[in-house]
Amino acid sequence: MRTKPKLSFWQIWNVSFGFLGIQMGFALQSANVSRILSNLGADLHALPLFWLAAPVMGLIVQPIVGAASDKTWNRFGRRGPYILGGAIVATLSMWLMPNASLAVSIIPALVFGALMFALMDGSFNITMQPFRALVADMVSEEQRTLGYSIQSFLINTGAVIGSILPYVLTNVLDVANEAPDGEVPASVIWSFYIGGAVLLLSVIWTVFRTKEYEPKTYCEQNGLDYDQWINEQKEKKSLKQSLSDFWGLMKNMPKTMMQLAVVQFFSWFALYIMWVYTTSAVSQHVWGTPIHDSSSSAFQEAGNWVGVMFGAYSLFAAIFSILMTKIAKAIGRKTTYLTSLLLGAVGYISMFYITTPNALIFSMIGVGIAWAAILAMPYSILSESLPADKMGVYMGIFNFTIAGPQIISGLLGGAILSSFFNNHAIYMMIVCGVSMLLAALAVCFVKVPKQQN
Repeated sequence: MRTKPKLSFWQIWNVSFGFLGIQMGFALQSANVSRILSNLGADLHALPLFWLAAPVMGLIVQPIVGAASDKTWNRFGRRGPYILGGAIVATLSMWLMPNASLAVSIIPALVFGALMFALMDGSFNITMQPFRALVADMVSEEQRTLGYSIQSFLINTGAVIGSILPYVLTNVLDVANEAPDGEVPASVIWSFYIGGAVLLLSVIWTVFRTKEYEPKTYCEQNGLDYDQWINEQKEKKSLKQSLSDFWGLMKNMPKTMMQLAVVQFFSWFALYIMWVYTTSAVSQHVWGTPIHDSSSSAFQEAGNWVGVMFGAYSLFAAIFSILMTKIAKAIGRKTTYLTSLLLGAVGYISMFYITTPNALIFSMIGVGIAWAAILAMPYSILSESLPADKMGVYMGIFNFTIAGPQIISGLLGGAILSSFFNNHAIYMMIVCGVSMLLAALAVCFVKVPKQQN
């Protein structure tokens, strides 16, 4: 079997560079969508339901795109067409969503905003899924942890920039941070304009600077019979047969994938709650705003500070990503993963005991370390357990372990907040901490090769 060539640092960098822009978009979404929807009239209890658009789109889109990209080869490569196409739609959605109030004569602003949110997140998923498989396609096993660590670094660098943009525009460039009821502040609108442009340009860089391996070379590198593989790609299958094949893949997924799914469930349950409720938690707990306040200057100020907090955890994640490869080599991927999630749990729970804005940055250290590990370690561990010719579709199926817990969190979040915590959102951060602790415990049951331990 022909081995994959060792890539230079900058070649691996180019493979993942598009993630800089994608995560800049995700960061703007994570820190500002609840704020935008609240500005447009969404109730606090309804926010988790609006946020369901994100995991539902991921659940539908990623397996389909993964399977399609496994069989696609054209002038833009194998994964490139989906990465580029998704980026174009994502950029347009980012430019439209914060301007939902302009569409009020045609459709209610809140409905338009929710539709753009769904379209934006769906296109993020179209772009992101092939990136995961692209690293596995291009990078040899010995460089794979490095590949996903670089990807994690770029993800978090983009997230830092995206998260702090509204704060910087408001406090450095004096862009307006308040708007009339039913409208979105200019600081948020311009942040989405900038984020969309960076997303598109960074993805274009990856697509045109990364030359994917030709089909024959790819088969030689992965021990596949080229002629047989080509015939399989050309084979036309009925919908029933395609669904049967997909179900067969689900039933025969590697045990490591199923074990990681438990870890993913608790990890992403916590992350979803964080994205939905941090703005309300911080505004109530630190700024002292009323429970249903979404238009006061204090709420908008808290919203900007949450962007800074999210930028902080992304910065800490980017720093940890640089160190993660060496740490994993020293103590093993599994131990690195477990320890990172434990620190994330501590970070979430500590927020309950903090009542000053600046001190909340310290909570983000643990959250950032956990986030870096969540972005890299499951894929690094999993990629060595997957068949090369099914890498895309299995990475898409693995997205179920991201989308599923978010859907459950979205359905239960509002009820948990009102029934157990009387709408005091800071307690949802403790829920995040407990969930992340359970994720860390679940890592103990993941079986990996001895060299990974």
